[in-house]
Amino acid sequence: MNLTMTAKLLEHLTFVYGEHDAQMAHERIMELVSRFRDKKAKAPGNDPNYAISEKDVILITYGDFVRSDDNSPLQTLAEFLRKNLDEKISIVHLLPFYPYSSDDGFSVIDYRLVNPELGSWEDIHALSNDYKLMFDAVINHISQESLWFKGFVDGDARYDNYFITEADTWDLSKVVRPRTSKLLTEVETVNGKKKVWTTFSADQVDLNYQNPKVFIEIIDLLLFYILQGASVIRLDAIAYLWKESGTTCIHLPQTHHLIKAMRLVVDMVAPEVILITETNVPHEENIRYFGEIDEDTGETDQAHMVYQFPLAPLVLHTFIVGSTDQINAWIEGFETSGLFMNFIASHDGIGIMPAIGLIDEQEVDSIVTQVKAHGGLVSYKSNPDGSERVYELNTTLYDALNDPKTPDPRLDIPRYIASQVIMISLAGVPGIYFHSLFGSRNAHDHYKKTGRMRSINRKGFRIEALEGILTDPTNIHCQVFNQYQRILQIRKEEPAFHPRGRQNILRLSDDVFALERESLDSSSRVLVLVNVTEKNISLEVDLDEMQMNKGRKFVDLMSGKEYPWEQRLLKIALEPYQSVWLKAK
Repeated sequence: MNLTMTAKLLEHLTFVYGEHDAQMAHERIMELVSRFRDKKAKAPGNDPNYAISEKDVILITYGDFVRSDDNSPLQTLAEFLRKNLDEKISIVHLLPFYPYSSDDGFSVIDYRLVNPELGSWEDIHALSNDYKLMFDAVINHISQESLWFKGFVDGDARYDNYFITEADTWDLSKVVRPRTSKLLTEVETVNGKKKVWTTFSADQVDLNYQNPKVFIEIIDLLLFYILQGASVIRLDAIAYLWKESGTTCIHLPQTHHLIKAMRLVVDMVAPEVILITETNVPHEENIRYFGEIDEDTGETDQAHMVYQFPLAPLVLHTFIVGSTDQINAWIEGFETSGLFMNFIASHDGIGIMPAIGLIDEQEVDSIVTQVKAHGGLVSYKSNPDGSERVYELNTTLYDALNDPKTPDPRLDIPRYIASQVIMISLAGVPGIYFHSLFGSRNAHDHYKKTGRMRSINRKGFRIEALEGILTDPTNIHCQVFNQYQRILQIRKEEPAFHPRGRQNILRLSDDVFALERESLDSSSRVLVLVNVTEKNISLEVDLDEMQMNKGRKFVDLMSGKEYPWEQRLLKIALEPYQSVWLKAK
């Protein structure tokens, strides 16, 4: 037992709960840790030597995105991935696969069960034999249909303090909201009417972490997920964990200390498991979830990995204005060596809040205008003063970039692929939403069916229909998929794309995203060039200035085309939205 880690755990618990309750929580948690260690060797997907590398790509998917009549959705998904993506992805983020009552899985009824409509734990374990798995820990809130909440309603003493019931007497004037729904929801209990805290919806009741028993339950749950094959655990909506009268109820110190406590427990028993925080907030607040970073090792003391939320709106902005100025300035200004999960599309659409302060309001408005013009939808949030502002764009990325009313595959496909190349080339681990693999269009029929705006980006496939699309070379989705597969295959074989490898922005032209990547041991370097405009661009790269003077010519890893240099200058012409990965040969 690492005494330093256990002592630190007690320190964090004491900060949050005070000495008496902290001691009780510490003893209970260490008992859970001891029991876990006896079971861990039998856990599926257990690999104590696992370390993130350039071979890692995360696929974000719902468990039922691919369906068939012959197998469960989870079995069908596994079959599709093995057949069509093989080893091009390494980590599968299964969005909540538990029984749920609303919000497409994010209102969990039972944290420890697999939704029988998706499959079983056996299906999860089988998938973990081929891929590392990311589980969602939806631990800010739980469904009104859960046993915990029903027990609270029925007066079960075990759940007396599992939910926040005194907030109607609090000062709520500063509370930051990600929604426009009511913050407090009135429910009928055996003890009379109670108002409970509901950050996201009336059906998603926030847990009360001021009760240390709730935190102990959640630690037990995280250990259970590891035993069931989780290699990565996503802490959903974690920024809202702690609530207190008179505060914003977001990013509070207690939240950070509880995440540090979670990290310590995971490091004690399964140091190969990665915790990733999901905090859809401006960049400076987002990176605080790394906690303290060791300058020598790059190790953090909160999240191992953090979602790179500003990237999506910044990439979209880059292609709307045809300029790399803002995205370059943002990347150059990075002040953390933490590990990011880079993504530009997800089940939640494109968050706008992370772009605040990086682009001005007029530029935000231009993004919103284009998304609406292309058939996308817009979600809003409430401000403390009662006003509303744009929170999220509900759209597929392909339609956000390309107008479905005037399709032009000759430009639309390379423009879309160019956006993906920027994301995939950056330091960090790429996270690719299932629909991004094919350049899916907005599913207005699915939105009309559910009435939920996020459904526009969440429609699933029949496997025979999807495979029919992917075997038709005239279909744009097949063309996107084939290009995507090739890019992923090349990336995993190139050490310059190691997630922790050095990156350097090059200001060659506002029209071109230019990035230098270097492997950890400095033995391999790649020059990334992406034309973000529909113009032909000619560039001259000073090789002496870049210190890329090895070899007599450069080869584009994507196309195989060779580019000789003359007088220490590399001259290259880029077609509209063309992307190249250049390496000295």
